[in-house]
Amino acid sequence: MGKRIVAGCPWGIRKVIMKHALRLVLLVFVSCCAVLGQRSVELNQCMDKAAAQGELNECAAAEAQRADLALNETFQRLLVAAKSDGTATKKIKEADRAWITYRDAYLDARFPAKDKQREYGTKYPTEYALFRAKLTYRQIETLKDLLDQYATH
Repeated sequence: MGKRIVAGCPWGIRKVIMKHALRLVLLVFVSCCAVLGQRSVELNQCMDKAAAQGELNECAAAEAQRADLALNETFQRLLVAAKSDGTATKKIKEADRAWITYRDAYLDARFPAKDKQREYGTKYPTEYALFRAKLTYRQIETLKDLLDQYATH
């Protein structure tokens, strides 16, 4: 029967093993995020440097903020492209408000527990922010479709 590697190690070695294990878990998590299309260069760099969960939370929050800024920029470009059609502009704004409601409801459904930190643990802020960014990046693509439509008019 094999020895337990971590339990019998001095604290320094155990700390190194745990750090590498955390990085491996993060690599898998970030790789999954990349497949979902939400991985930015900035997120990669931040996650590579992160050594603790709090730092990962900060990386994910920054990614969600970048996604929000990109969404707002795309939305403003869409409004400019559609400005000659008052009805379209009104409908685009209504759709935007509906999407925000949908996004928030979807996030609540994804993480339904009242005490989220207790239920999902310290990784909750990271998962929440990255999933919010994922939804936001999807919405940017949707707005780009509309932008293409109004840019040709």
